[in-house]
Amino acid sequence: MSLRARLALLYTFIVGGILLLFGMAVYVAVSITLTSQVDLLLARTAKTIVNNAGVNLLGELDMDAIQELDLSTDVYVQVWDRFGGLLDSSSNLPRSFDIPLDSVGLRATTPTYRDIYINNAHIRVLSVPLTISGSERVIGYLQVGTSMAVVDATQKTLLVILLIASVLAMGVAAFAGWISTRQALRPLETVTETALKITSADDLSHRIPYDGPPDDEVGQLIRAFNDTLSRLENLFDSQRRFLADVGHELRTPLTVIKGNIDLMRRMDCTDEESMEGIENEVGRLTRMVGDLLLLAQAESGRLPLEQHIVELDTLLLEAMGQMQVLAGNRLSLKLGEIDQVLVCGDQDRLKQVLVNLIGNAIKYTPQGGEVNVGLGKENDKAKIVVSDNGPGIPEEDLPYIFERFYRGEKSRTRSKDGKGFGLGLSIAYWIVRNHNGTIEVSSQTSKGTTFCVWLPLADKECKEEV
Repeated sequence: MSLRARLALLYTFIVGGILLLFGMAVYVAVSITLTSQVDLLLARTAKTIVNNAGVNLLGELDMDAIQELDLSTDVYVQVWDRFGGLLDSSSNLPRSFDIPLDSVGLRATTPTYRDIYINNAHIRVLSVPLTISGSERVIGYLQVGTSMAVVDATQKTLLVILLIASVLAMGVAAFAGWISTRQALRPLETVTETALKITSADDLSHRIPYDGPPDDEVGQLIRAFNDTLSRLENLFDSQRRFLADVGHELRTPLTVIKGNIDLMRRMDCTDEESMEGIENEVGRLTRMVGDLLLLAQAESGRLPLEQHIVELDTLLLEAMGQMQVLAGNRLSLKLGEIDQVLVCGDQDRLKQVLVNLIGNAIKYTPQGGEVNVGLGKENDKAKIVVSDNGPGIPEEDLPYIFERFYRGEKSRTRSKDGKGFGLGLSIAYWIVRNHNGTIEVSSQTSKGTTFCVWLPLADKECKEEV
């Protein structure tokens, strides 16, 4: 059974249950009200008769003829002596009717109401024991009854009306539930259709349209589904680009290696220059595979980061010393303002960030250029600045420079040594982000690029370096 049918049945059963309880309450209330009115009529009639009754000198019941009293025509009256003899009865009872209206009531010690069926006729009888004033001795019994035909007919009619109304209401509830659930579940059908389209066409660009309130349950579900599709689409696009970039990066060194091997095979001797070329390309491949493994471990959460106090100023001086060799006499590597800064993190990984940023600046700065590095504090953050006066990065490339294998080829071309893979900034971005920091970049074409790294200062909870 479909969810739509189950929900419609559920609504129908709920409405039916409510109507059943309501109908029972109405039926009981009406029955009690009608019976109370009948009992009140019988009590008033009995009181009228008792007020006209008396006791003779022999202590026997003596009363005026019942026929002479102004009684309701639908009320039956019988008066019995204490020996069970019928003394008098109302005129609407035939003289041949000499049996008690309620035989059990002739033994009652207190006024008693009972429902009696005589010849399939339903009557309600009030039996009142008659006693002498000031004495408990019973000298007779008064029985007053009336037909319950009107009450029974009213109850029957009310029951039929309630049943018909309940059936109609349940039918309306079932129809309304079917329509409302169809309307409510229509977005889910759209979700299913979209998922099937994606599965059949392998196209993650589809999105689920929804015109309803965005904050209701269905709207939140569809928004979450669309967000998931967007993330999956980005992941698959990144994966495609990654595979294409890896293939592109592998093609060059493998082509060089194959060419050198073919050359040595044709020459039938070992050529030192070819061997050096093979060695360089193997080194490039080793570094690229190492960086890829590092990123894979980082993104899968299997790359732990130490949490110790790190003297960022000392670490920066070490990185500057190493990068000075790379800069050589080709350009000027300057250390600007530097402050004593303590952060909490992994010293080796933070040094890797510094080396990557400074190395990139040196690599993309032309001969005679200048690279400036500075360290300071702002509020509760450490600020590392690496700037160069190289060709800069085009504005359209800035949003993508932290992606794997991405390079703005138009302006920041690969260096002649061929050591760049477009992985350094991706690694730096991941390290900074997992130190609860941020990395920013600003650039102007032909004027240079500035990278700014923000890291939280060390707090008291950080472990001291052993």
